[in-house]
Amino acid sequence: MSQPPDRLYFRQLLAGRDFAKRDPVAAQMVNFIYLIGDRETKECVAVDPAWSIDDLLALVERDGMRLTGALATHWHPDHVGGDLMGMAQVEGIRELLERVGLKVHCQKDEAEWIRKWTGVSEGDLALHASGDRIEVGAIPIHCVHTPGHTPGSQCFLVENRLVAGDTLFLEGCGRTDLPGGNSEEMYRTLHERLAFLPDDTLLYPGHRYSAESSATMGETRQSNYVFQMRGLADWKRFLG
Repeated sequence: MSQPPDRLYFRQLLAGRDFAKRDPVAAQMVNFIYLIGDRETKECVAVDPAWSIDDLLALVERDGMRLTGALATHWHPDHVGGDLMGMAQVEGIRELLERVGLKVHCQKDEAEWIRKWTGVSEGDLALHASGDRIEVGAIPIHCVHTPGHTPGSQCFLVENRLVAGDTLFLEGCGRTDLPGGNSEEMYRTLHERLAFLPDDTLLYPGHRYSAESSATMGETRQSNYVFQMRGLADWKRFLG
C-alpha cells in the first residue's frame, strides 16, 4: 500500500549547486544525489552519495532526518567515490562509512566493481537482486536491475518516482563504451526491463544533462531519441 504523500521524504540535490559548492569538478559533472525517507520515523537513505559527504550529512541533519543507509546505482566514481580518471579523488561511500555506521545497498553484479574502486569491504555491502525491496521506515524502495551502462546498474522505484542513475536521462542514456558496458543489454533495459513503468512515472536521472531536472516517463518516451529505435538492429546501426 502506498503511503500518504506527505509521509515520503524525497530530495533531489545537484552537486556543485546544492552541496559541494566550491568543487569545480562537481559542478562540471552535474551529478544528482537523492535523499529518500520516512518523515514520521525520520529515517532516510542517500542514493549515490558522493562529492562532499559532510555537506550531505549536514543537509540531512538540517532536515531533521537520520541517515540509515546508502543506495548505489552503479560503481562509477562520480556516484560512489574514488579516482575519477585522474581528474579528482571523489569522496563517496568509503568516507560516508567512516562517519556513519550503515550498509551500502547495491546490485549483486556490481559488488566487485564497487569494492575495487572504493576500497570498502564485502561486509559493508548489502547485495540485492531485481525485485528486492528496501524499507526505510514504512517507505518501500524497489530495486530494478537495469544492466547496460554497467553490469549491475540498478534503478530505484519509490511510489511513482524512478531514480534512474545513469541508466536513463531525460535526453539519451548512459554510455556503453566504458568497462562493463553492453549496448545490447542497454537496449533491452530501455525497451523491455523498464517497459512496465506507466507513463505518469516521474523520471529522476543521475545527471542534469538537460534543461529540466525530471520528467514523466511518457514525456521521455515521446522526446528521447533512445525510444525512437525500431529494434535492436536499428540500435546497433545508430551506435555504429
